[in-house]
Amino acid sequence: MALTDAELRVMKALWQDEPATAQQLGDRLGATSNDSTVRTILRILEQKGFVRHEKEGRAYVYRSLARREQVQQSALRQLMRRFFDDSPRALVQNLLSADELSAAEVSEVRRLLDARKRGEG
Repeated sequence: MALTDAELRVMKALWQDEPATAQQLGDRLGATSNDSTVRTILRILEQKGFVRHEKEGRAYVYRSLARREQVQQSALRQLMRRFFDDSPRALVQNLLSADELSAAEVSEVRRLLDARKRGEG
């Protein structure tokens, strides 16, 4: 299940230092979100199965149930299905043809592919 931009911002704030209350997450997000907005997003994230809460005193304390890597992989699969006809080759080809890639980034991709070929990744 995909995250909206607002949900992803809250998840990133939670991954940064968890567990956290809605107030703490709102503080991390700064002026971009007020407390009630953060609470609403946390309720949605809980319904989607990304977070859970425990009551500690009067506050709800939230913990993530989804690791950042899991969410990234899910988003990548969705992107590949929607825009690249479910083809990893097409996705990588498009990425490598992008002008935004530096020579160092291309070298790093090459290193990762070589490591995978050798069974290291």
